[in-house]
Amino acid sequence: MTAPLSVSSRARGALYGLAIGDALAMPAHWYYNRSSLRNDYGLIDRFLAPKNPHPESILWRSSYEPLNEKGEILHDQAIYWGQRGIHYHQFLEAGGNTLTLQLAIRLQQSLLEKGSYDFEDYTRRYLDFFATPGRHRDTYVEESHREFFLNYARGRKLARCAVEGKHIGGLPGIIPIALRYADEPVTACRHALQHLSLTHRGNDIAGAAGLILDILLPVLAGADLFEVIRDRHARQTSAYLGFPLGKWLTEPDENIIGPHLSPACYLADSVPATIYLAAKYHDAPREGLIANTMLGGDNVHRGAILGALIGAANGEEAWPIEWREGLLVPPPLLEHFNEVAELSDSTQSA
Repeated sequence: MTAPLSVSSRARGALYGLAIGDALAMPAHWYYNRSSLRNDYGLIDRFLAPKNPHPESILWRSSYEPLNEKGEILHDQAIYWGQRGIHYHQFLEAGGNTLTLQLAIRLQQSLLEKGSYDFEDYTRRYLDFFATPGRHRDTYVEESHREFFLNYARGRKLARCAVEGKHIGGLPGIIPIALRYADEPVTACRHALQHLSLTHRGNDIAGAAGLILDILLPVLAGADLFEVIRDRHARQTSAYLGFPLGKWLTEPDENIIGPHLSPACYLADSVPATIYLAAKYHDAPREGLIANTMLGGDNVHRGAILGALIGAANGEEAWPIEWREGLLVPPPLLEHFNEVAELSDSTQSA
């Protein structure tokens, strides 16, 4: 009989999954024509660097003009905004993480150094990350951050700079907090929602975060991922669960994501898409992240959340070693859970 996974193994699996799901999908981010995706990359089952030109990039339609020095966040990447064919993550290397996950790394560093969640400390790191040239090499900056810094430059108090959360990109940041407080669910939820409030406000994003936490936390405690999702779906605990799960699980992914759910970033589609994929690939982490990547759209943020869920369900060893070792920046919070595992092992052997 296989020994049950420890909480630390599940947490490490979730941390790896969070980072791997983002890094694997990064070169294929915001491809909506799946034929173009395959033509450019083939089957993505390993970390790859992005290619320019990106045939479906709409970065040329995006713009950001800082109001003053406080709002300067694009730095040397500003010259690429407004140009056609620019890959959103053009300077990232194979195994690199997008800006969203780079912020999650800063959060993990804060959790480690402070020993607990410190909203003020993370806020300082967040401001420094964007204000300091060279902190990252990602060309694209999510709308939520651009709007935050416009408000910040206008002189608003930090507590009033967040904008309405409409996109799944706000959700990966709650995962490290949920993992750090896996044995304290109430505290995990409180800190996760506080963290989210810095840059994303509103009932829609809070409801989406609540659903992810309501699935992830029991799985970290040992519950079966598929059974947790099936239970929440049967009881319709969230507005994001109003889809025919059983029927959809019998269909190819391409018949669901695209025809029924947009592969784009908006919460109304991206959250159900992530839950559907988590249910379908609950015991097949590698296949799940490859499938998510090849579906295109906002696959990096879907992939990060999906990776955390199926990583928690299957533990660290379920991820291929080449993926774990191929990450350019391993999740810092692994250090905490390695210490937890060592302490548990020493206690059991005493």
